[in-house]
Amino acid sequence: MSEHLTIITGASSGIGAAMADAATAAGHTAATVSRRPGPGEHLAADLSDPASWSTTADWIDGLVARQAWDRITLIHNAGTLEPIGFAGEVDSEAYVSNVLLNSASGQVLGDRFLRSVTAAGCQAMLMIISSGAGKNAYPGWSSYCAGKAATDMWVRVAGLEQDMRSSPVSVISMAPGVVATDMQAGIREQDSAAFPNVARFQEMHESGALADPVEVGAVIFGLAQQNCGPTATYRGAVLTNGAVLDIRDLD
Repeated sequence: MSEHLTIITGASSGIGAAMADAATAAGHTAATVSRRPGPGEHLAADLSDPASWSTTADWIDGLVARQAWDRITLIHNAGTLEPIGFAGEVDSEAYVSNVLLNSASGQVLGDRFLRSVTAAGCQAMLMIISSGAGKNAYPGWSSYCAGKAATDMWVRVAGLEQDMRSSPVSVISMAPGVVATDMQAGIREQDSAAFPNVARFQEMHESGALADPVEVGAVIFGLAQQNCGPTATYRGAVLTNGAVLDIRDLD
């Protein structure tokens, strides 16, 4: 019987919780990281605080070293939109926390994860959950857009590096689209002065255009079980190492 370890950050609700449930249903050992209680083996950590990064990385190292796993997956899903508002007009401490969580935590934890699974010598996948905001400028989301763009580029480079090492580790980024989560509910409550695009998100909600987080989580979990390669595909998407994907790329 194969032994799979799946680690998910930001798994207390929404897509993260749905992916953790999918991992458990698939018979994986599920481990989660979040500020609030989460499913599976859980570590309480605020990844917007750099002091938590070494503790979290050490915890992940311990999970990896626990036994000889057939496959290890890390899905870095933790992120925040707060504070929403124009740069220079929002709470400075909250802005710093946003930058640290969205831009830096995935790179730092990703670096440690690659080191850990390389030493373990097993098949592995590192997936960072991205957003269309990494490619599109939304006034009011400067730090969020910049953070997603930064981690997308990190994925491109890290995936290329894994290929150059002929590594069994895959690195990809995945944007889940617009999903009915608490984050989306918070977006719809914004004042247009802080987020000029708010009407568009309100209209998508009213028209029923938001995706179900359980369905999206299942799709992304399935993607995270694949191996990247020059001929690898998943639901019509080409899975080169370092691929930056959007759920709309999938059939």
